[in-house]
Amino acid sequence: MNFFKLGAKSVADASKSVEPEGAKGGIFDVFHSPPTIWPSFLVGQRGSPVRVAMVDADLHFLNVLQQDLSQDERIQVVGKAQGLKDGKRLCRSLEFDVLLLDVNLADGSGFQLLSYLQLHRPTSQSIVITAMDEDENVIKALEMGAAGYLVKHSWFGNAAQAILQVANGGAAIAPHVAKRLIRNFDARISSLRGHLGERPKLSERLSDREKDILRMVAAGYTSAEIGKRLEISGLTVNTHVKNIYRKLQVRSRAQAVNHASIFGML
Repeated sequence: MNFFKLGAKSVADASKSVEPEGAKGGIFDVFHSPPTIWPSFLVGQRGSPVRVAMVDADLHFLNVLQQDLSQDERIQVVGKAQGLKDGKRLCRSLEFDVLLLDVNLADGSGFQLLSYLQLHRPTSQSIVITAMDEDENVIKALEMGAAGYLVKHSWFGNAAQAILQVANGGAAIAPHVAKRLIRNFDARISSLRGHLGERPKLSERLSDREKDILRMVAAGYTSAEIGKRLEISGLTVNTHVKNIYRKLQVRSRAQAVNHASIFGML
């Protein structure tokens, strides 16, 4: 995600709406908390902040996280729960854009809540934030549709950025977790290719436009940024992404990119 953080004095001196040279009607709004210039085409504006719900067994952690997120004008915490049952009730009763949840809940597993979220609120994104950073948990969470995976001992100060990244079509994985996964990625690809033998012609299932969008997703572009580059709406981009999911039989951007990488489509 491309955005610029300014010092407090710079923001105070800036106007509330700045149109950069060469921009096509793109306005950058100035936020004072935190000092940030934020493009108007991204999700997370004054009139419609990113709505966040949180589920974690640790009430103290929930309160600290809520306090941290409340400092960002682009984010609004709309609800919190401590267990699986209350988390399900929260999913049914609240409108939210991003769900933050732990793997270990008071009366069940966060993975159960991820499944529930996929069924009952499929348009909402999710980020796992937990103390458990084992590869199998990360992979399982991504396979179940999570768009982010943060680790509690390194989360402070990064949660808001992760939420905004995910709300705008991106992904957020704790850096040390991502590094470890990347380190093992080549070995996993070689192993998969060795077991599968001849590669299935999955690329033939995708249209040229879908292949272009998948490459941009892999490069880290958000739906809004892809739409701007291809001169189509963000909704049209999301429709193409859903078609890619269906054709590749995956449930998240991370799975689609991994699938495409394994079978040489990127």
